[in-house]
Amino acid sequence: MLKRALLTAAGFWLAVHGAAAVEIRVAVASNFSRVAELLAFRFEEQTNYHVTLIPGSTGKHYAQISNGAPFDLFLAADVERPELLEKGGLAVEDTRVTYAFGQLLLWSPTKDRVDSTGRVLRSGDFRNLAIANPDLAPYGQAAKDVLVSLELWEDLQDRLVRGESIGQAFQMVATGNADLGFISLSQIFDPSHPRSGGSYWAIPDKLYKPIEQQAVLLKDMGPAREFLEFLGSQEARRLIQQHGYKVP
Repeated sequence: MLKRALLTAAGFWLAVHGAAAVEIRVAVASNFSRVAELLAFRFEEQTNYHVTLIPGSTGKHYAQISNGAPFDLFLAADVERPELLEKGGLAVEDTRVTYAFGQLLLWSPTKDRVDSTGRVLRSGDFRNLAIANPDLAPYGQAAKDVLVSLELWEDLQDRLVRGESIGQAFQMVATGNADLGFISLSQIFDPSHPRSGGSYWAIPDKLYKPIEQQAVLLKDMGPAREFLEFLGSQEARRLIQQHGYKVP
């Protein structure tokens, strides 16, 4: 009788509270982490799944996944790493999708420091310039592309300060450890964290290779596949656009 009562009580508790939520572990590029948080929240409201986000540079995530890190889904900031994982048998075949296109800015929190043509880069009227590490972060590679296109890459080497990710590059500028830096548009046009003041140059697309951001499934796991499909929904696409990205 006692055993039956305990089983009945357990069944009642599960009926009221629901079974434990399934966890989906998502490696996400630093530039997209804020949007990913909002997307995960919306997704969790509609399912009994819990999304755990692990932000970081795309290059570092790639190395971790290659060494067996237990992620279920990878939201990268480029095409190259998801493609390499797929070719290497470390991702589920035919699941790569483009979920966003990033946009690059040259930004300073100081008003009128950066004009609409980025002239400050040539004038040299700054102490240092923050970029994400080009070897680890696609936004860093895009920043390097811009400086190479402007024939300034070599000239500015002694003024460059490198962050592991675009998130770190942004923090360097926001905290005053760098006078200006190359960041993602989404970082200053986040509707939930509006930033007053400052000045920026929206980098022309012709100066850098498009920042196409792809996602790929790392484990053939139903809940992770559902979250990947959710990224392509109208609700998700609208949210991504609101945060400074283009969508395919």
